Amino acid sequence: MTPLDRIRANPLPFAGVLGLEFVAADEDRVSARMVVRPDLCTLGGVAHGGAIMSFADTLGGALAFITLPEGAAGTTTLESKTNFVGAARAGTSLLGACAVVHRGRRTQVMQTRVETEEGKLVALVIQTQMTL
Repeated sequence: MTPLDRIRANPLPFAGVLGLEFVAADEDRVSARMVVRPDLCTLGGVAHGGAIMSFADTLGGALAFITLPEGAAGTTTLESKTNFVGAARAGTSLLGACAVVHRGRRTQVMQTRVETEEGKLVALVIQTQMTL
């Protein structure tokens, strides 16, 4: 089973709420798309920071999941830091690309770039995942 097949075979319920579509995955990188719906926005029709952070966190969790060692119970986010760089209006398709920065025995550090389809950077997220 490929890493992308593994993600799709074990869907994350919250990813469904966000409307995430995983488009690519390997042991070092996961990519997904999310359309900014009006219910994911602040007043004024701009993507809510929490929706963007949730998008990135879900990608980091999925990447940690597909690389879990045999016998691991799961993974959890220990820390996450987001730099918001630009806005995304309702109707915008966001692309998230999450890559491993460091992989240790119990923790992994990931970096996720969230961009518009035109390549405009919206957010840069660094998170630490722990293997349970």
